[in-house]
Amino acid sequence: MESQRTTYIEHDNSDLGEVQISNDVLAVISAMAAMEVDGVVAMAGNITAELVSKLGMKKLSKGVRVDVVDNTVMVDLSIILRINENIVTISKKVQDKVKTTVENMTGMEVANVNVNIASVATN
Repeated sequence: MESQRTTYIEHDNSDLGEVQISNDVLAVISAMAAMEVDGVVAMAGNITAELVSKLGMKKLSKGVRVDVVDNTVMVDLSIILRINENIVTISKKVQDKVKTTVENMTGMEVANVNVNIASVATN
């Protein structure tokens, strides 16, 4: 069953037109930002940076849920951490990185970033 694609209008006061950002784009931005944090091995579903380059960006949004209410973004991420990493420290870095990246790229406010540690890996 195909899910309905949701888009959000940003900068609708322009004389040139409007900018629409899909929730899929917000999910990919969030996942890419999370994967940049040292200690994060993959998104839930074992989507690693190497697999993303082979499979494409759409697969990266696995393990990410994005909700937008009144132009405010809420992100839920499921990640896999490298073994022996401090869960709280890495989670805070992921939250900061995702919030900053989404806000800088879209101009939308990020209200929260919830991090779920799905697993740990020896990689």
